[in-house]
Amino acid sequence: MQIQGPSYIHAPHSVNGPHSVRGSQSVGAANTPAAISDQLDISAAGQLADRLSEIPDMRQDRVDALRAAIASGTYETNEKLSVALDRLLDEIG
Repeated sequence: MQIQGPSYIHAPHSVNGPHSVRGSQSVGAANTPAAISDQLDISAAGQLADRLSEIPDMRQDRVDALRAAIASGTYETNEKLSVALDRLLDEIG
């Protein structure tokens, strides 16, 4: 292999590079081509994205009811805020 530098323009190469197996060549001891196998490795981020896709969609009717309660001022009570804070702390901790 020769490396000439970024300004060197070389001649075109054939489509069939040196990695191809010619018809008269044999691979392996039994004159059969080597078995080709595919492998898929999923990263941790990909596995997390798959788990996130399993989370159910939001319930729009429940969201609308809560928005209406907040807008009318009837949602925020000390008991509800205390329960929400406890759940948040349990989830974080």
